[in-house]
Amino acid sequence: MAHADAPDLDAGRAGSRRVWLPARPARLRPARLPARLPALLRRRPPARWWWQRALVTGASGGIGAEAAARLIDRGVAVVLVARRREPLEALAERARARGVAVEVLPADLAEAEGLARVEARLADAAAPVDLLVNNAGFGTYGPLVDADPDVEAAEVAVNVTAVLRLTRAALPGMVARGRGTVLNVSSVAGSMPQPYAATYAATKAWVSSFTHALVEELRGTGVTATALAPGYTPTEFHADAGLTRASVPAPLWTDAATVAAAGLEAAAAGRAWVVPGWHFRVAAALAGLLPPAVTRRVVAAGMRQRLADPHW
Repeated sequence: MAHADAPDLDAGRAGSRRVWLPARPARLRPARLPARLPALLRRRPPARWWWQRALVTGASGGIGAEAAARLIDRGVAVVLVARRREPLEALAERARARGVAVEVLPADLAEAEGLARVEARLADAAAPVDLLVNNAGFGTYGPLVDADPDVEAAEVAVNVTAVLRLTRAALPGMVARGRGTVLNVSSVAGSMPQPYAATYAATKAWVSSFTHALVEELRGTGVTATALAPGYTPTEFHADAGLTRASVPAPLWTDAATVAAAGLEAAAAGRAWVVPGWHFRVAAALAGLLPPAVTRRVVAAGMRQRLADPHW
């Protein structure tokens, strides 16, 4: 007699005796990966670069020059801004050789007159800027008690005031056109207190907070804001601050081309935040979890050691 509660059994015969055989076991399937893998493990497809014209500050070297070069190679017209004309002219020749429109705009963003000229260019509706890269900046290291107050004030002027005013100059036109991108170069240093680099880290914390706030203010306008937070990058920036490769382990450096590429791809995709390099992403995440009393003491110990290093 068949069992009503065993529908998954197959009936068979062996002579005149009825034999019940177990059903064929289901084929095992490989476990499916979660639908959303952590960002560290995923590779996003490249976003489309739609920009027609970009203005890049600090384009004379490092991340700014690499970003400008990549834009030129993709056929994006560029407005190149830096204090020194000569390095900008070298990039301009690259653009002209490729048939890409280029403007060279020397300006010292620590000075009111230079900043005003760049603001006026961003507000020019006859040749609108679709992408603003606020990359210009510099840092100082050492005890604040020994610092030159005028240099510290200039650091705030370039790293904070210029970012604020240039972003404000670019946004009205972008919002009116219904599209645009602002890419602000921050730093992992802004994720935690930085004794002996107090002013620099504070300016970059401001850039990160400012950009994250803009992301929400601009939601629904077609305009996006992205903060790029690199770690150690071999550029004139670190050289001017007295930081050498000898004072930092080699694996902690990320080249400027990689940083610039990561920032532009994130900006094209409309992402709010990007940290190139898995080790710096881990550092930024830990800094957000640990209390300031811990991070500031750890950073202070490391900075004291570096300041005592003759290779610094």
